[in-house]
Amino acid sequence: MVENRCFVKREEVYRWFSALSSAHRAEFLCGLLDLCVPIELRFLGSCLEDLARKDYHSLRDAEIKANNPADLANLTNITDEVVRSKLLVSLALLSSDNRVAAGVLFRTLTHIDTIINNYGLKLNDGQTGEQFLLLFTMASNHPAFSFHQKQVLRQELTQIQEILQVTVGEAPSTSHGDGASAAALPNVSATPTFSSYITTSTFNSCQAGCPCCKNLLDVAHAWSTQN
Repeated sequence: MVENRCFVKREEVYRWFSALSSAHRAEFLCGLLDLCVPIELRFLGSCLEDLARKDYHSLRDAEIKANNPADLANLTNITDEVVRSKLLVSLALLSSDNRVAAGVLFRTLTHIDTIINNYGLKLNDGQTGEQFLLLFTMASNHPAFSFHQKQVLRQELTQIQEILQVTVGEAPSTSHGDGASAAALPNVSATPTFSSYITTSTFNSCQAGCPCCKNLLDVAHAWSTQN
């Protein structure tokens, strides 16, 4: 078998991936998708479509709000943890071609300098830092944003990573193409998984002590029921 001839075993990759934070998972998966050929992408799309169908009805109302610019315009105070959770839900459910809604989210997310400098938001709080890493990782890879918007969001993500590296000594974020290096896989230490997935099955399988993801599904449901 091919995997037996590789230096890195499939099980090692699984263990390495399960220990990553959700921001690093998203970054790594987007890098893998960039390496896939069109027929592979179509197959993976079918698999994802089937998995997403299981939660379609429970997240339908939240998805409508996530694609409504008027609702997104109310999510401006990202110093609020609940607002950040709603933004994560919005990015997860945002349609790939919804440029208008993406523009609203872009304007909100690009106020990070003002928020950090004027409000003293401390990214070295583990939960806060993880939320911001995931927000900007998802946004900078989301197809609804233009190339220019992604560039700006990537710069913001880099700034957040640098702040976290200085304040808490966090290792550099996994970049496209070098996240699966053979030497690195066995040595990655386990970190709390802040999962970007909002399905019940993924929440149940999340590592104990996860600071945020246990509340994300509740946020999606609560937001969808608000008037």
